[in-house]
Amino acid sequence: MRSVIGLILIVMLVVSAPAQALSQNPAMKKRIDAVIDRAVKDEKIVGATIIVARNGRIVYRRAAGYNDREAKKSLRETDVFRLASMTKLIISVTALALIDEGKLNLNDPVTKYLPEFRPKLTDGREPIITVRHLLTHTAGLHTVDQEKPDGAYHRLKVSDGMDNIGITLEENLRRIAAAPLLFEPGTSWNYSVATDVLGAVVAKAGGASLPEVVSRKVTAPLKMKDTAFLARDSARLVTPYGDGNPRPVRMTDPFALPFGASQIVYSPRRATDATAFSSGGAGMVGTIDDYFRLLEVLRTGGAPILKPETARLIADNAIGDIPVNTAPNPDAWGWSLGLSILKDPIAAKTPQSAGTWKWGGIYGHSYFVDPQEKLTVICLTNTAVAGMVGEFPTALVNAVYGK
Repeated sequence: MRSVIGLILIVMLVVSAPAQALSQNPAMKKRIDAVIDRAVKDEKIVGATIIVARNGRIVYRRAAGYNDREAKKSLRETDVFRLASMTKLIISVTALALIDEGKLNLNDPVTKYLPEFRPKLTDGREPIITVRHLLTHTAGLHTVDQEKPDGAYHRLKVSDGMDNIGITLEENLRRIAAAPLLFEPGTSWNYSVATDVLGAVVAKAGGASLPEVVSRKVTAPLKMKDTAFLARDSARLVTPYGDGNPRPVRMTDPFALPFGASQIVYSPRRATDATAFSSGGAGMVGTIDDYFRLLEVLRTGGAPILKPETARLIADNAIGDIPVNTAPNPDAWGWSLGLSILKDPIAAKTPQSAGTWKWGGIYGHSYFVDPQEKLTVICLTNTAVAGMVGEFPTALVNAVYGK
């Protein structure tokens, strides 16, 4: 019965989305249009596509600006984006689906699936890292852009799944394990390459390659036909741009962009390179409609891919009072088994409701689900990082709420 209900929901979303795309709220449409038009006109954003839905019904959608600015090629709603860290939620959901099947357990040590993955603390101790630690980013792992250039991940040449340095996933895991852990697992939070490690666990527990397991458990059941680790139609891939002055710069390959404590190194061609390892943290591509379908399924109970009680783990804070150190106010946010959870809207200075869950992608994307308001909002851009953090996504959130 759960599968039947879920499939009916998917069909309803696919069929009704275009027909219900006309704005149900002229004032909101005007506000959002103004934010988008200003960002494109001022050349802060090259191109963007946006969906706003209330209770599953699309009340606003639009594609604006350019897929390829130099070629004057307009962005379309069906264009394919490099998802970057929006991949993480898909991998987390795949892991939860395996938990529902009894093939994985939150308290399983990672060494049950990856016997040689044994990173140590700075004092030489080898703590137990569990699947839960990977899902909640409390494993003590790090990420390249948040580490200073002389740090261990830089010295070991760890990949964050954004670059394309020609190594296998197994080699990357070896390099990650060779770096010291930042803290005892479970005691703190740090955004990291944990989901790349989780991807390897998912593949082992699922008995197939990571792309096969993700397809079987998530993307195929939800008919996310354009979401994969390789772009099936490279002609539909958007052209990526990086922040620049006076306007965004067309990305080369590789393309380095200052961010965090150091920089992010992008490899746009990774999306079409079959030799690149499947990065669970950053390696997938997809469309806005595919991702909308995933968020709505999670918002409405998880069928047909998750049991309701498992789907709720996506929406519930799983780390207690541990601060989320990427946020301007770390105490205002928590973390579930897949993304950030808003605990204190006043402290976060946002009109979103407590319990809102959200994240984004470093190629220039953001999304959030406000369960209290039954709102689902996604914005995919081809402009890093202005489409993900800063003035544009903040203005978009305020426009949705009328603030």
